[in-house]
Amino acid sequence: MKYYSTRDKSNIVTAAQAIVQGLASDGGLFVPETILAVPLSEIEQLCKMDYRERAVAIMSKYLDEFTQDELRSFVRGAYADNYDNTEIAPTRFLNDNTGVLELWHGPTCAFKDMALQMLPRLLTASLKKLGETRKVCILVATSGDTGKAALEGFADVEGTSIVVFYPRDGVSDVQKLQMTTQRGENVFVSAVEGNFDDAQTGVKAIFSDREFAKKLDEKGIFLSSANSINWGRLLPQVVYYFSAYCDYINSGKIEMGDEIDFCVPTGNFGDILAGWYAKKMGLPVRRLICASNRNNVLTDFINTGMYDRNREFFATISPSMDILVSSNLERLLFMLSDDICVKGWMNELKTVGKYDVGAKVLAEIQADFDGGFTNDDEAKAFIRELFKGSSYLMDTHTADAFAVLSNMYKTGEDFPTVIVSTASPYKFADSVLEALGEDSSLSGAELIERLSAVTGTTAPKPLTGLDSREVRFTNCTAKEQMPDVVMNFLG
Repeated sequence: MKYYSTRDKSNIVTAAQAIVQGLASDGGLFVPETILAVPLSEIEQLCKMDYRERAVAIMSKYLDEFTQDELRSFVRGAYADNYDNTEIAPTRFLNDNTGVLELWHGPTCAFKDMALQMLPRLLTASLKKLGETRKVCILVATSGDTGKAALEGFADVEGTSIVVFYPRDGVSDVQKLQMTTQRGENVFVSAVEGNFDDAQTGVKAIFSDREFAKKLDEKGIFLSSANSINWGRLLPQVVYYFSAYCDYINSGKIEMGDEIDFCVPTGNFGDILAGWYAKKMGLPVRRLICASNRNNVLTDFINTGMYDRNREFFATISPSMDILVSSNLERLLFMLSDDICVKGWMNELKTVGKYDVGAKVLAEIQADFDGGFTNDDEAKAFIRELFKGSSYLMDTHTADAFAVLSNMYKTGEDFPTVIVSTASPYKFADSVLEALGEDSSLSGAELIERLSAVTGTTAPKPLTGLDSREVRFTNCTAKEQMPDVVMNFLG
């Protein structure tokens, strides 16, 4: 299996090279040369497997450089007792037509663990296959969850270091505490003045700076990414769509071959893109519903074909979706057009802040996707009402998905749907408490204790005791100074 760059189809690499590089040298993202089919007979076999076995079966289709034994080893290490649920990614059914895919039972209580417990294993194995002797520095821009999950995955991994940038005022108190108290000799964390797009733009600029790369090379270091621009991050996410479908089948609520919908809260378009790959591989998916908050650039794009980041930026209670430049959309556009079109659109986005994909590509997008958005008040209402009616506690991003789905189904339609739940409610304890009408004017650790007391639920172990950990990183930098921060850390 080979991989192309979305901006130059002649830029072809192996899976190991794609994982090690993260971002293509021309600024594009790597995509597989073909999407492999998974017939219903194979899905029937997946239904008999546990999550780990399902992961090996799906990932091996795109990682033929790795043996089955290697992949089993990676999976056993990634999804072990670091998860507080033996099912790893369980689907909780609220009724016959609504399942909630819980992706937050890992070590940082967010869906990013599903991929970032796997990526360090894939990356270190890929380095060995390529005979790479330099050390790798993982460079990450985060809106909250990716940063902690990447730090947890790469902390003290031999031959690696990791630098994480987050928007100073764009993450929750709990997310900030998780990152700034991170242990590990090879890790560094810094706030950035501005929002997530400022941090992401700064990271991409470092990746494309050839002089910077040359200086690092002289030190025996090169850069790679743990963001979902890395195929090694995206591929493990495809697995849980197949797993959720198997859970639906095993529940007896649908029969093999019946279609279901997925409603996905997403800002950078990576999570829902993994669902699109699963659909194209043959998973019986009718619609992929893209749920946004007030930063509704994706909703507008899905409805009009015009991507326009020239708009007001809102800081919401679902900060992981406070994004105006959705990097992974580039992969979808490549699959529906070609590298020449994508290169042109991405240049327009960089220079004028918008692009229009035209009627043909838009029609193909709308064949698979619906888009909707909501606001903080609606999200809080769904947190409150669902807990009151079903005793089910959810975070703000999952609430956005519930709100968007409800607005789409106002006509009375009720179709089997899986809502992708991306984080523990305890990661956003202040907003969840507000939704429940409780006092949220507390510190991060006190918020967690209060939410547990109010709801009678148990806080995840990784989030308890955060206030007793040493805050190691207090740095804040301007976007323009990010290269200096990286170089100073690397010595």
